[in-house]
Amino acid sequence: MAETGAHVVEDRRTALPEGGEAIGRPRGRSLKPLALLWPYARRHWITVSVALVFLVAAAALSLAIPMLLGRAADAGQRAGNDPELLKALIDEAFLWVFAAAVGSGVLGAIRFYFVSRFGERIAADLRRDLYAHLLRLSPAYHARMRSGEAVSRLTADITLLETFLGSSASLAARTLMTTTGALVLMLAVNWQLGLTLLAMLPIAILPIMIIGRTIRKMSNEAQARLSDAGAEAAETLDSIELVQAYGREGGQLSVFQRAVEGTFTAAMRRNGARALMIVLVSVLLFGGFTAVLWMGARAVASGEMSFGDLATMVMYAAFAGSGFGMLAEVYGEFMRAAGAADRAAEVLRAVPDISAPAQPKPLPAKGQGALSFDKVTFRYGENAASALEDFSLDVKPGEFVALVGPSGAGKTTVFRLALRLFDPQAGDIRLDGVSSIEAEPRDWRRCFAYAPQESALFTGTAAENIRFGDEAADEALLEQAARMAEAMGFLDEKEGLATELGQKGRSLSGGQRQRIALARALVRNAPVLLLDEATSALDSESEAAVRRAIENAATGRTTLVIAHRLSTVRRADRIIVMEHGRIVEEGTHDSLVARGGLYARLADLQFAEG
Repeated sequence: MAETGAHVVEDRRTALPEGGEAIGRPRGRSLKPLALLWPYARRHWITVSVALVFLVAAAALSLAIPMLLGRAADAGQRAGNDPELLKALIDEAFLWVFAAAVGSGVLGAIRFYFVSRFGERIAADLRRDLYAHLLRLSPAYHARMRSGEAVSRLTADITLLETFLGSSASLAARTLMTTTGALVLMLAVNWQLGLTLLAMLPIAILPIMIIGRTIRKMSNEAQARLSDAGAEAAETLDSIELVQAYGREGGQLSVFQRAVEGTFTAAMRRNGARALMIVLVSVLLFGGFTAVLWMGARAVASGEMSFGDLATMVMYAAFAGSGFGMLAEVYGEFMRAAGAADRAAEVLRAVPDISAPAQPKPLPAKGQGALSFDKVTFRYGENAASALEDFSLDVKPGEFVALVGPSGAGKTTVFRLALRLFDPQAGDIRLDGVSSIEAEPRDWRRCFAYAPQESALFTGTAAENIRFGDEAADEALLEQAARMAEAMGFLDEKEGLATELGQKGRSLSGGQRQRIALARALVRNAPVLLLDEATSALDSESEAAVRRAIENAATGRTTLVIAHRLSTVRRADRIIVMEHGRIVEEGTHDSLVARGGLYARLADLQFAEG
């Protein structure tokens, strides 16, 4: 009976749109999102500096090779008619060429190591920060995000940024450096031809700027389609038992196939735009180089330029031409990385709905568990009906209170507000005299132990799942909690607390999962215990055992229990009957039955069926 939806906060809190807008469709048009990486790059400036030093050194040696080969070509001119001198000059020139090539290769390898390390480090830092921020965002935010969308941003998008930093950015810097150096050296060799070539550059760069924006939009769309495919697969595989039980494998495969085809179509549109850009740049730029080299060949024929200078010009032109072609291709990678950074930044920009005040008020060191709701009103959306309306409830320390009522009455909402997963639009919630909005959220939640209706377990052992309630719990406390929850019986039949539960505890039955979740709540030494339908998945025998465990666990602490099975709460100190977000009845089991109201009708139905 979980009430779901997006959370709206009015007045003192930020409002969110009802239902929320689908997250994951950023619409950027520039490289500005890549500024997200700047703070991370500054943290590792030493690695960047070392990589840049080796990058410059490797580029300088690469640019020296055409000059050295040009000198070798002009060796005949300098040697005159002396064959021995000619051989010596040629040997010397090619020795220097070999040394420059080896040095460039070694320095390039060192540069590659440091750049790759930089990219991996930034990706790890960004992935950690993104995950940490996702953990702080409220359930309302995650409710608007498709299943698998967050994982896609942590994996696929960050992998794109990792590739960009560890490869594309370095390649772009190296190419830009060698291309610029080649153009400058061309001017030094023959400034007329060099200027002619520079004049042609805007013709080649213009298509990059025009088509580049289109590529980035298409990159965003391709990433969004990939995320859709991943989300579709995640939802299906998460419910694989249901899919197979209904024989829906073919239908789900068709849905996934459509998502995959959408990804393929978007990617091919992007690749087509990139191919068009590369063709245009190649045709325009190399056409210009051909014209310049034609002019150089005529200058050699007329004696205005040496053959060695022409050879040097040809090689520098090849450097520049291949460089601009490479830059055109790398620009597409920049666009993809900018799209990924935009999607990551969208998450990092999201402001948590629940945050600590500037000066949090401390909670008592030893909490008594006095919990009160004072005229609380809450709704899950701007135009949604109130889940709670002017709701007031005072729970005394150590009191055992049960919340009952039909589905949608607001019982689970009471728990969500008590845990401060949401904040109310009006009213106040206090624990031991401290308002929920005055306290640090983590300190506030540390005062509660919670067993949800759906037993959310993690892949791992029983001990690891129970210890989730208290990281400091030793084996003795874990076993005690498991025994109180009547879980050691089935665990001892396997490997005890070391029993592997499988993915999400799927190796257990529903009732066994519920008892592990109850043990997790019991091991947490919190003053307030919240149990949401703790016996809903148990058979009669297990229910009786867990009912005794709940009664034992409730001793000495405040306990709130939500129950459809009224037999679970017959011995509660007080039963709160809810309907439409309001308290309609209150009392003990016997007094409520005698009153003949809603609780009596529910009791008649259940116990008559029993």
